[in-house]
Amino acid sequence: MNKLGAVDLNLLVVLDALLAERHVSRAAIRLNKSQPAVSHALARLRALFDDPLLVRHGGRLEPTVRALEIAPQLAEALAHMRQLMGSQPFDAARERHVFRLAMSDYAAFVLLPQLMMVLRRQAPNVDLIVSQASREVMMAQVVDGEIDLALGVFPTLAEDLRTSLLFEEHFACLADAASLGDKRTLDLPAYLQRPHILVSLRGDTGNEIDLALAEAGHKRRIALALPHWSAAPGLVLGTDLVLTVARRILPQDAVAGSLTVFDPPFAIPPFAFRQIWHRRRDGDPAHRWLRDLIGQLLVPTAPRVRSDAQRSL
Repeated sequence: MNKLGAVDLNLLVVLDALLAERHVSRAAIRLNKSQPAVSHALARLRALFDDPLLVRHGGRLEPTVRALEIAPQLAEALAHMRQLMGSQPFDAARERHVFRLAMSDYAAFVLLPQLMMVLRRQAPNVDLIVSQASREVMMAQVVDGEIDLALGVFPTLAEDLRTSLLFEEHFACLADAASLGDKRTLDLPAYLQRPHILVSLRGDTGNEIDLALAEAGHKRRIALALPHWSAAPGLVLGTDLVLTVARRILPQDAVAGSLTVFDPPFAIPPFAFRQIWHRRRDGDPAHRWLRDLIGQLLVPTAPRVRSDAQRSL
């Protein structure tokens, strides 16, 4: 191990990819190599370090204690090496790459239409695999290397995770215009008298809206709890239901006058929408390219409706 000249440094690049992906086939795609070539490199690495490094467990590869010791030092060393050698930027127009993203359907609604248009025009060989999970599971998947990037609300982060703020989101209410009569809003008593739709993966009341109400000593009746942001606005039409959700999810092309958007009659703290990744991906040119692209697409925030201005959709 002290004879650095006898070590094939390309093996360390393969090890870095394997530790990040925890999967031979995914590491092969990332490195643009064949699966047998990566498997052969792993065998050489095991001999080099005199350690299994990655062992199969429950259908996936898990790093050994030795591998976990190596991972941060290896990532740092390769980052310095890329900087020294003048690492080439990711050529999005030509290179083939598969990214695995985790997000809710809210994130999919606000990001994917824009992102896919850009990818098809500027990066036709870049593919996405999108999954959905709770924020706790998404963080674990990022740490374990199962996904490359997660998008959502993450009040706290696990160790070694990086984050960038994409935008700050505010809440708005949606109601059937006919059910409001001549009104264009609801005061707090009228709001509390109505049945409500709750969008929640778990269907509980541990969300920003109900926590804000509870802090003020109030509670609303949840007539429908569902996990789908995109389906919720369409369920308001023709009912007395009220939907209180992130403003960006509200429809912009509804039938004129059929639905009314108004500000909540009580204060709800906004939430920070972020993308998170593991620090081992900091120096990955392709990963950095995707993070930067997403940041460019989502930084311009949607204009917020003033508290004294309501509008019908």
